[in-house]
Amino acid sequence: MLSVRFPLSNPRGGHVAQVIQFDRIGEPEVLYSTSVEVGRPGPGQVRLRHVAVGLNYADTYFRNGTYPVPLPSGMGVEAAGIVEDVGEGVTSVAVGDRVTYTGFTNTLGAYSTERLIDAAPLIKLPEGIALETAAAMTMRGLTSAYLLRRIYPFKAGDTLLLHAAAGGVGLIVAQWAKLLGLTVIGTVSTEEKAAVALAHGCTHTINYSVEDVAQRVRELTHGVGVSVVFDSVGKTTFEASLDSLKRRGLMVCVGTASGPVPPFNPHILARKGSLFLTRPALADYIADPVEKAELAAEIFGHVAAGRIRIEINQRYALEDAVQAHRDLEARKTTGSSIFVI
Repeated sequence: MLSVRFPLSNPRGGHVAQVIQFDRIGEPEVLYSTSVEVGRPGPGQVRLRHVAVGLNYADTYFRNGTYPVPLPSGMGVEAAGIVEDVGEGVTSVAVGDRVTYTGFTNTLGAYSTERLIDAAPLIKLPEGIALETAAAMTMRGLTSAYLLRRIYPFKAGDTLLLHAAAGGVGLIVAQWAKLLGLTVIGTVSTEEKAAVALAHGCTHTINYSVEDVAQRVRELTHGVGVSVVFDSVGKTTFEASLDSLKRRGLMVCVGTASGPVPPFNPHILARKGSLFLTRPALADYIADPVEKAELAAEIFGHVAAGRIRIEINQRYALEDAVQAHRDLEARKTTGSSIFVI
């Protein structure tokens, strides 16, 4: 159960936000609820009323210390809502605008009903994108965008191995990859998740609970292997991912859900076919405002037009943050998860 450190009230009046924080690293139980007074925005800031907050696997990395931050700290890096007030010098958004955001430490603190935030990370939402949808897709959508549009020069007919194909990023990547004419082999942990992945663009699925991933990939590709692997799992899939690549293929380490990849001798890349390896971070692909706007326009355009569906399969209240983290780490979720304010 989520503990409450302070009463959610403000006898002085004004704006009070419910906020989820943690003051030590550890299991989901370190999360607790408190209340904070939200003042006027300073120069370059806005006061944002959240409507929905994104739940991402990266959130667990802050909580367990994989991504160290000064404590106590807020939680979450992605949300969508309405601009309620703007500070001096803010011209990119106005009161009443519908906006979304994602980032890293510059947006940490999204698990809240209301907050002050710099205007720079905010993205104005186009018509046709609901706030709940935005909270479920901004990080996942921008991640999918840079993976498919910046990492590798994909062309129709290329084959991609996609781990966690029924997850939030996985379902977006699979749909987008199908639009690009790619063959997608998705890995899943259950037959139920396999059905979800196939319904969203995967050409084939591999249930890693009962199948040898690399062996099955070789069978599906007639011994050639895949051009690219998107591996968000890490420790337990790393070697199988390398063994699934064709000669001079690209291994993209995009997450570590099972733990970090152990140290290895780079010579293994030569031995397995002169492979390439990268460990990208979203922050480096949205640091340039122009590139960020291009990627956002492309993913939001696909969603607004109905070419890519955002599946919100789990909704939680903020006070259910502990359970939400438990579900996420137990791989009980599919698609996207959000907190509804």
